[in-house]
Amino acid sequence: MLRDEDSTLSYISSKKNTTRHITLIDPAKQDPETAANRAIVAIECGSEMIFVGGSTDTPDEIVHDTCVAIQEALELRVFASSQDPSADEDTWKIPVVLFPGGAHALSPAADAITFMMLMNSTSRKFLVGEQLRGAPYLSKFGVEALPTGYLVCAPGGRVGEVGEAKLIESTDVDLVHSYALTASMYGFKVLYLEAGSGADKQVDPSLIQSAANCSDLILLVGGGIRTPEQASIAANAGANWIVTGTLTEDADNLDDLRNKLSGVINALNS
Repeated sequence: MLRDEDSTLSYISSKKNTTRHITLIDPAKQDPETAANRAIVAIECGSEMIFVGGSTDTPDEIVHDTCVAIQEALELRVFASSQDPSADEDTWKIPVVLFPGGAHALSPAADAITFMMLMNSTSRKFLVGEQLRGAPYLSKFGVEALPTGYLVCAPGGRVGEVGEAKLIESTDVDLVHSYALTASMYGFKVLYLEAGSGADKQVDPSLIQSAANCSDLILLVGGGIRTPEQASIAANAGANWIVTGTLTEDADNLDDLRNKLSGVINALNS
């Protein structure tokens, strides 16, 4: 949920001089109640946005139920804060954003969607095909679209395979800058550099620096970030937002998740 006066785009565009954290929750990896509990812990630790999505074959019913559960949990926290003079309601007014694997994974309960072009895909499906299928539903739902250029970097993982991506290698500094310029000229507002879910290494900092030189884009970086040190590398290279997902999935319990997320998020603010 968002503050009444905000759009999601204005929210994510603010505070560009700091690096902020997004928790990615894959609806296929837990039930909606568990997803909501994890989202609450993430926000308590300082995460400032929740992404819902990831898997390519998750039906929209599961995506929707997960979004609803998270939004209801946030609404309860906002209400509780409104009854406590020492609490800040805005702490819980955090956007829930779809990060879809395709047009099958949509929900009207989300605040926004990363409306993505997988720019280095060799398949028309991921350049414009899924977008054509999803756009009429998003228009009907009234879900805010965040125009996003999406680049899959080596090692790429499953998303690189499914998306038929020609992976960006660590030496492709000039190519990434060209992609960033292209995204800007298309009118995209967000550029997301992705190493792949569960990647054994993160996006190379030289690629982040190259993309960050295109200063009118909001730069998201994810994949392979599990430790405070890795988060700091991405932040220092110029990322506006850091995305972690596997870190949440691999946590043994909510206390373990709290410890791991706190370390990563504190590293962004140090």
